[in-house]
Amino acid sequence: MNYFYLYAAGIVVILALYLRRHRRIHREHAAELQQSIETGMAEPPSLHPVVNASRCIGSGSCAVACPEDALGIVNGKAVLKNAAACIGHGACLSACPVEAITLVFGTEKRGIDIPTISQEFETNVPGIFIAGELGGMGLIRKAAEQGRQAMDSIRKRAAAGFDLDVLIVGCGPAGLSAGLSAIHHKLRYRIIEQEESLGGSVFHYPRNKIAMTAPVHLALIGKVKFGEVQKEKLLEFWNGVVEKTGLQISFRESMEGIERHNAGFVVQTSRGKYTAGSVLLAMGRRGTPRKLDVPGEETSKVVYRLVDAEQYKGQSVLVVGGGDSALEAAIAVADQPDTEVILSYRSGAFARVKQKNRDLLAERQKTGHLKVLLNSNVKSIDVESVDIEHDGKVHSYRNNAIIVCAGGLLPTPLLQKLGIKFDTKFGSA
Repeated sequence: MNYFYLYAAGIVVILALYLRRHRRIHREHAAELQQSIETGMAEPPSLHPVVNASRCIGSGSCAVACPEDALGIVNGKAVLKNAAACIGHGACLSACPVEAITLVFGTEKRGIDIPTISQEFETNVPGIFIAGELGGMGLIRKAAEQGRQAMDSIRKRAAAGFDLDVLIVGCGPAGLSAGLSAIHHKLRYRIIEQEESLGGSVFHYPRNKIAMTAPVHLALIGKVKFGEVQKEKLLEFWNGVVEKTGLQISFRESMEGIERHNAGFVVQTSRGKYTAGSVLLAMGRRGTPRKLDVPGEETSKVVYRLVDAEQYKGQSVLVVGGGDSALEAAIAVADQPDTEVILSYRSGAFARVKQKNRDLLAERQKTGHLKVLLNSNVKSIDVESVDIEHDGKVHSYRNNAIIVCAGGLLPTPLLQKLGIKFDTKFGSA
């Protein structure tokens, strides 16, 4: 009998601890949700989950799987507590044990433009194909499959008279898979990538986050079986594939224009002009980073997203922007040993940012680890310095690196000018 009471007491203690933790998580996630609403950050930018509350059991599996920490548990149900952070990769969909999640575009208040494509991933403009995130597919496995299938259609269009059979824009899962298929089909191809690393959105996942949970079929490689793989392992795998197959990628080359040319296209990039029979757009929905357009910006010390704060240890760093991504980058870099950080923003106050980031920014300012320049603009960039206009005067600051967090520009106007049709989604798949 004594053992019975001992076991019962143990169960009561465990239950009490569980309920205590559950209530704490609920309070934290509810506070984050309320903060998102109050700061105007409750509208997701792209593909995002909608939770069927009647099916959701509140297991939290979706929240754990989300690399962006966008989902949480409130009142025992999953909610999109940090909608602005969601990038639509769909890890939550795979993680849900009861199929309570649907991925949709837009909301009742804010529509999202999605290009209209055929089953062969061709737009209404013959010769222009879209695969992956731009076309609404954030799931890694399916994006890679779309890239492979799109290339099966493109090879049927291959014709003489062009520099390339296909120009591929972007080297995320869809672009990489398409490039492998281009080699397999012996097509003349070129892959351009505006950044200096492969992986697309996966490259910008937080460290050690689960990036893929399903097998994928790749040309030249075959079926690749993944259980749960972390971001770093997946990127290591992709780099190994590139080295093994000889896949050629032109980094830091962005698409700037595209025009019809005979039965194909002339594509203007930041490095040159190419004629191509087909074009496959496999870029993400983050778009082309909005640039400063100042002298010296082309230098390699200028990047447009923070990937690893540790690499800036001991450096003088400028962060440009006024959103959460800019504040978080400045804070993360300021926390590295022996760094000097300046945060420059063109307006007089930060708008639509989380209170938590405001508080952390204020703390770093008090300790002297971070300097904030409101109403300021970068004027020019040199090898070891940067000129910033502030309060009507131009000041020169020592500088080793610049992180520009000024948002992105989707190619929607460019594609619409070419005649590509878009559907506006208001909370639908």
